[in-house]
Order: sequence, then C-alpha cells, then structure tokens
Amino acid sequence: MNAFANRHDAGAALADRLLDELDGAAPPPVVLGLPRGGVPVAAPVAAALGAPLDVLVVRKLGMPGRPELAMGAIGEAGARVLNDDVLALARLAGGELAAIEARERAELEARVARFRGGTEPVSLAGRTAILVDDGIATGATMRVACRVARARNPARLVVATPVASPESLDELDVLPEVDDVVCLLAPPGFMAVGMHYVDFRQTEDEEVARLLAAARSR
Repeated sequence: MNAFANRHDAGAALADRLLDELDGAAPPPVVLGLPRGGVPVAAPVAAALGAPLDVLVVRKLGMPGRPELAMGAIGEAGARVLNDDVLALARLAGGELAAIEARERAELEARVARFRGGTEPVSLAGRTAILVDDGIATGATMRVACRVARARNPARLVVATPVASPESLDELDVLPEVDDVVCLLAPPGFMAVGMHYVDFRQTEDEEVARLLAAARSR
C-alpha cells in the first residue's frame, strides 16, 4: 500500500515526472507548496526544476466532530470553495459555517505572515505555476488554491501531487483554472492520503519556514 517513504521521497518522484512534462519551459516555473504538508513535497520539485519556491496558503473548513472531512476551503484574497455534499451531511446550525470560516481565516492570515516573513509572494504573471500538495482527497483545498493562483495571472497552471483519489482528479481536470494535472498514483478505492506514505508525520511550521528560507537563499 505504501508507495512513498516520506514527503521528500514523494517530491523527488514527482520532480522526475515534471521534468519530462515541462522540458524546455521558459521562463522557469514557480512552484507553490500548499502548507504545511505540500511544502516538503514541493521543495525537491523546485530544486530539480531550478524554480523559485513559495507557498499558497489555504485552509480546510473541517466538519465539526470530523475535522479531516472538508466542507470546503478558503484561501488568500477572500477565496472560498464549498463542498455541497459534505455540507448537506454536516447539517450545520445557523451561523456555524461563518464562525468556522472566521476562525480558519484568522489562522490563514497568521500563517501568511509566519511563512513569508514579510516578503512578497513570487509573481506568477506570465509564468507556469505548479501547485503541489502531498495528496488530494476531496480536492476542496486544491480547488480554492487553483482559484487564488489563477487570479495572479499565470500563463499556465499545473496541479501536481504524488497521490489522489480518482474522483478528485476528475473534478480538477475540468476546472477552467487548470491547464494540466500531474499525479503519480490514483488508486481505485482510495481511502486516505497517509495510507500511501511510510512516514506521514505532521509537518511543523518550523520545517515549512526552513524549506522556504533555504529556497530563497539559492
């Protein structure tokens, strides 16, 4: 069941695929990791492609009592995507969704400040933007990330991930914001991203900040 030793291993494998997909692309793409788990995958991708590494901060709107199940997601610049099927299952009381979103948006803004350390995001205008996460289950987080990235006017938007559910890939394939989807593994009967990693321990903020600082120093 385990396809990848850890996120770095997954990123190296993803980089090999992307080197073939983007052979000869100019100017170099911009690689955007979705924090926190997507950044350790994105770092070896950016290094292999000779590309700048940045973050695209989004937050999942988890169902009360089942926070791993995404009712939707939010991103920078007020972006929001809702998963109507999960919302129907959640049966939230009036105002509960707004309260959850307000809490997550406060955390989103704090993370933007923490990860970027006051630096401006890397410009995507006229370049290929590669959005990387460690895996895609429902796709809600990646969909809102695509909206945020597309608003920054890249010439091409690529979603890249080591593993995803087939259903989420089908949804991403038809998004108007997305030009290409690159995925190494989309197993039938997909259950959870972590099942495909030997080491899937939580990525800490300090690791994200360290990887970004190391990329900037290059």
